[in-house]
Amino acid sequence: MTLTSDVGFAYAAQMKAVLVREGVPPGHIVDLAHDLPTHGVREGAFLLREMAKGFPPFVVHLAVVDPGVGGGRRPIAIETRSGAMLVGPDNGLLMPLAETLGMVSVHQIEPAKLAPRPRVGTTFDGRDLFAPAAARLALGAPPSSLGRLTTPRSFSLPRPVLAGRGAQGEVLHVDRFGNLISNFPTAWVEPATKRLTLAVAQGRPRRIPWATSYESLGRGVLGALGSSFGLVEIAVGEGRASDRLRANVGTGISLRWSRRSAVPGETVNSARPRKRP
Repeated sequence: MTLTSDVGFAYAAQMKAVLVREGVPPGHIVDLAHDLPTHGVREGAFLLREMAKGFPPFVVHLAVVDPGVGGGRRPIAIETRSGAMLVGPDNGLLMPLAETLGMVSVHQIEPAKLAPRPRVGTTFDGRDLFAPAAARLALGAPPSSLGRLTTPRSFSLPRPVLAGRGAQGEVLHVDRFGNLISNFPTAWVEPATKRLTLAVAQGRPRRIPWATSYESLGRGVLGALGSSFGLVEIAVGEGRASDRLRANVGTGISLRWSRRSAVPGETVNSARPRKRP
């Protein structure tokens, strides 16, 4: 099993206690992250996909970023072609990973189908509902044992738009170093590119280097490079691009690339992306 959340390790420990009590061996539970951005469903969905997609088949992935806990959102379990099972809220968090692994069926988790146990409050479905359901799947029960078939909420990560030697998109993730992970595939940038034109939100377009490493970027220099996600990353050498550009998840970005280097005093015309609220 893997376990991912925004709840921190103190609450995650309570979820693991349920899993172990239900029969999942402690050594079979892998913590992926419990410091996801609080209530950040879209960023959490991106990170869950990137963290979990490399695991072998027949793993149960339990994930909780659940600002709608106790409300109208449904608890679900997703069966995939890889053999993996995904358990969590039906708020979009599981969908990018499910689509990557090949979604087969989705079942709504019905509390009455689980072994009766006292619930404490209505704010911790990760412990009281998702963990018992995930444990059942990990021990071999079919997802149909959790409840009826359902159709999950439609959800997709924002897609960039490619136009010639440029693209419009946005920030998907701000990592702990302040690097801005965009939704532009690194492969879109032409191999011979030396410099890019970057515009962030309503900021002025600026020329920045296209680097091969943080070291080649240079300390304090704003630039771009291919990230470990396979996406274009905006970074400051030994600094924080998020602070320098005042950007966060959802901030619009436009990029233009060219084989030629910048010409001193040149004028750059670039569409400026709208800043999302």
